[in-house]
Amino acid sequence: MSIIEIKRVRLFGLACSLVLLLGGAPMAFGQVSKTQSTRGRATNVRSIPNGAKMKFKGVVIGREADAFTIRDRSREDYQVLVTDDTSIKTYGGFLRSGKRYPVNDILRGLIVEVEGRGDPQGQLVADKIRFKESDMRAAITTDTRVNPVEANQERMSGQMDELYAVAAEARSEANAANERISALDDYDVQEAVAVNFRVNSAALSPEAKQQLDALAAKAMNTKGYSIEVSGHTDSTGSEAKNFRLSRERADSVVQYLAVNHKIPLRRFISPMGYGKTEAVADNTTAAGRAQNRRVEVKILLNRGMSRPAPTTSSDKP
Repeated sequence: MSIIEIKRVRLFGLACSLVLLLGGAPMAFGQVSKTQSTRGRATNVRSIPNGAKMKFKGVVIGREADAFTIRDRSREDYQVLVTDDTSIKTYGGFLRSGKRYPVNDILRGLIVEVEGRGDPQGQLVADKIRFKESDMRAAITTDTRVNPVEANQERMSGQMDELYAVAAEARSEANAANERISALDDYDVQEAVAVNFRVNSAALSPEAKQQLDALAAKAMNTKGYSIEVSGHTDSTGSEAKNFRLSRERADSVVQYLAVNHKIPLRRFISPMGYGKTEAVADNTTAAGRAQNRRVEVKILLNRGMSRPAPTTSSDKP
């Protein structure tokens, strides 16, 4: 074999090696990227065995749409999932039940007791969530103070330890402000309508459906809302009949909004029938009785969720 042929063979072998090397490079880089991505995931959230029943108490440290992260006394973190069947209430007292809350009222910094079962994803599907009314007021104050601090911390380092120290300090200071906060209504009315009914009927009229359609459109464009539904009657008929009929009217409104507009049931505060006890017009006239045969529907916004975060000087360019 001549020298020229030998060089050609060597060049051909070198070219093949180069092709193989370049062809394997994407695979190697892909494996590195995958490893980095895996390392970037949060590893401090404890997985719960599927079907395991658990009950624990801790502080809410993170919120998503229908889930939140809770940290217990041993600094273990759990992912909690809220469904339409989850009962969210304050602790009850002697001869009284607790106050119900929608899921969007669960704020960071709120101390809660959670009971539920694990799902295949390692989350705790909550059956019950309980907390103190005073802790809710403290969490509202805490959330207002934490928001501007969190924005600065995430830009600087992404570390949250100092943030929760500030939250704990704010929660302590909130005890002194509880008396003032207690005097405030927890909710603001964003929108309200009253739909009327025929005598002895809980069926929605075409006009009532149009009113509810307009209300639902506004609700779906609102963040952190709840819906209050209360049914009423005129003064005709027995007291027991009027209480039953007023509740049936309230249930008709809830069913229409849930089925026709896909509003989740967790958005509704428990519908209530008041019978003839809250008249808005004179029951001695036909026109007055027609006004009293109604269901009042209100879109409510929690002040702690809707209040804008204060602007700090560090946010300015």
